Formats: sequence, C-alpha cells, structure tokens
Amino acid sequence: MGMEHAVLACVLGLVLMGMSRNQPFPEVSRRFGIILLMLGLLGLLSESAPRPTTDRVWLITYTGLGGLGVVIGMRHMTYTRMDVLIAPASGVLLCIGVIGLLWNEWGVLSEFEQIAAFLLASFLCMAEVYLVFRGLLIGKLPQSWSQAGLRNLQRGIIDGPNGAISCFERAWDVEKEHLNPMAYLALQRIFYARGDLVNADEWALKLAENGGKNAVDEAWIKAVDDSLKRLGMDFEQEE
Repeated sequence: MGMEHAVLACVLGLVLMGMSRNQPFPEVSRRFGIILLMLGLLGLLSESAPRPTTDRVWLITYTGLGGLGVVIGMRHMTYTRMDVLIAPASGVLLCIGVIGLLWNEWGVLSEFEQIAAFLLASFLCMAEVYLVFRGLLIGKLPQSWSQAGLRNLQRGIIDGPNGAISCFERAWDVEKEHLNPMAYLALQRIFYARGDLVNADEWALKLAENGGKNAVDEAWIKAVDDSLKRLGMDFEQEE
C-alpha cells in the first residue's frame, strides 16, 4: 500500500500546483502542493529501502498533515480570502488517514466504538463535501484579486495571465459591488498611463456608472498612483 499512498501524495501535489495558477495568490497553494509532491517522492524512494514505510505511518502522516492543512485552508478560505484549494485537498488526506486508521482497528473495537467510528467517518465525509462545495464550486475571491492586482502593479507585473490587468479584471463581483469601482479605477489609470485611451475610456465609463472616483477610498487611489509613479508611468489626468 505504500506505493499507492506515495502516488496519491504526488498526484494531489501536482493538482494543487497546476490549479494554483488560477488563484490570486498562487504561491499559497503551490507551497502546499510542493510539500505533498516532496512527500510522495520520498515515499517512492522509501519503497526501495530494506524497510519501506508502513501503511500505518502513511495514514498517521495523512491525518496530521490533512488536519493541519484543513485549519490553514479554512483560514485562507474564510478570513484572508487568499486561497480555496488547500482546504478541500487537505480534507481528502484527513478522510483517508482517519478512515484508514479506523479500518485497521475495526476488528478490535467494541460495538459502541464501531458506531462512534462510523459516525466520525460519516462526519468527515460530509465535512469534505462541504469543503469542496464551499471552496471549489462557490468560492469567490474578488477582494483578493484586487489585492493581488495592486501587489503585481507594485512589482511592475502588469501584463500576462497573472499580471495586474488580469487580476483587476477578475475582481468584479455582483455580490460585493463596493469592490468593483476599485478595480475599474485601477484599470482606467493603468490604460491611461500607457496611452491606451480607448480602453481607459471604457473603464472610466464603468467607473462613472458605479459611483465614480468618490466611491473609491483615497488610500486605494494613492496606492495605485504611487505604484504607477514608481514604474515611471506618472500622468496628469482631468478628474
């Protein structure tokens, strides 16, 4: 079973690393994916050792790493709004680890302990379903896309799939309309500073339809303008 566990860790790691590119802060889930990939590769190496890693060690590792990942993932999913991948991926590990350990001890458990183990396994499976729906299906990160857009603008990363423009374009959200003018203003100023008046006017119109400059916090405007100035894209604009 050690080979199967190692392959599972590698597959989950590669999936996280691949899907992280669609996150506003890809490094969050990418780090966790790298950890899983390294764990899986070490497991594959251990299979050729005189004493390969036992199934119980893998299950305990999955339980500990999965539990820690769920806590970290839920924090990012509900508080920092930076990632929605770590929690469901860690939930898979936690379910496999706990259910596997219970299965191995099933024969020596009393009837009451078996009922409790079954309820625990059922709860974990339902919690994993919730994490999948909450994270992968309805997870939205409009505020994080705006934060990532500003960070990339400050770093000078404007174009590309993870550039500032792409991030600001994804920051739109019908449920949090107060965030939309922030992205519209940033896009309008970026295009204006680059001399692309057609796109600048398009985003300026959307900004005007959503309250105009007065709907955006002054601190956000200053942060965008200061970032453009540091990139040598200072400009004078009629408000």
